Amino acid sequence: MKKNYDIIAFDLDGTLTASDRGITNSMQIALRHFGIERDTESLKRHIGPSLTDTFREYVGDDEEQIQLAIKKYREYYVAGGMLENEVYEGVEDTLKEIKSRGKKIILASSKPMVYCEKILAHYGLDKYFDFIGGSNLDETRSKKVEVISFALENINATPGSNVLMVGDREYDILGAKGLGMDSVGVLFGYGSKEELQQAGATYTIEKMTDLLEIV
Repeated sequence: MKKNYDIIAFDLDGTLTASDRGITNSMQIALRHFGIERDTESLKRHIGPSLTDTFREYVGDDEEQIQLAIKKYREYYVAGGMLENEVYEGVEDTLKEIKSRGKKIILASSKPMVYCEKILAHYGLDKYFDFIGGSNLDETRSKKVEVISFALENINATPGSNVLMVGDREYDILGAKGLGMDSVGVLFGYGSKEELQQAGATYTIEKMTDLLEIV
């Protein structure tokens, strides 16, 4: 029996769009500034968490070094890396159908909100969202619990059993769980089925249109 989800919250990278090319290119440029070389495939695991957490692994705990790495990353990302991106098959059809069912749709991404807005607008997906939530440029409000709560506040809603979080990494699943919400792990993004199941995903789906069987 279907549960009554009134609000569907989506992650962005690895959930709505395949964004690895722009993110890993930006990351490689930032790391090269510090004399660090990493191949594209090994960097994909960093898609999801905040840049602060990612670069701490490479440059240590020095805040100035972390901020310099983020600055170098964003120089490439803002110049065009954010649009080295592709909307997954079935995403727009799914958003359109969810909207037609009278449900609210929000974005809850750890990516800075200003970039989320630009990416969704570029691909014509912004019109389906009641609110587009992301982190601040200074990397605050980047934890998934924080950004889900922020997005819900902006549509005058609170976390609960009527809200469903859709994402591709354990951070999405654990964020939803921390707020008492159900979650969907998508298997076409950057997290494995094992990662999503271990995190406690309520459901897993192989393609975005499968979401319509749940909501």
